[in-house]
Amino acid sequence: MANSPTYSSGSQLNLVKRLYNKQAYLNTIDTSFSELVPPTPEPTPLPTVGEFFQLYEDLFYGIPKEGETNSHEYLIRQSTDYIDTGLISEDVQALLDEITSLRQENLELQQNIVDLTTSINDTTRTTR
Repeated sequence: MANSPTYSSGSQLNLVKRLYNKQAYLNTIDTSFSELVPPTPEPTPLPTVGEFFQLYEDLFYGIPKEGETNSHEYLIRQSTDYIDTGLISEDVQALLDEITSLRQENLELQQNIVDLTTSINDTTRTTR
């Protein structure tokens, strides 16, 4: 800095340096950073059940039918799991019973075909 130019405006500037001991410094100077901390956001209240269903009605056609999340399929899966999927409605049980009955009838008809085929083959062999 020896080679730095010196400028003089012709006026004198007096600087005062204050020194504090540690305790006086902590009592005098605010060392917290409260001005840099963003304000805590207000918590958003959850909608009531009535408000939820009103929102659901408003958004119904905007919700995709299928999808892992955020879809009608997801809502059905979540609700079904919650109310216990072990419960089978009367309509579903009636359909399951009908399927069982039709399978049994199908087996009987297939057995009749086998019996008739065997009988025809036996008759054909004896008449030759």
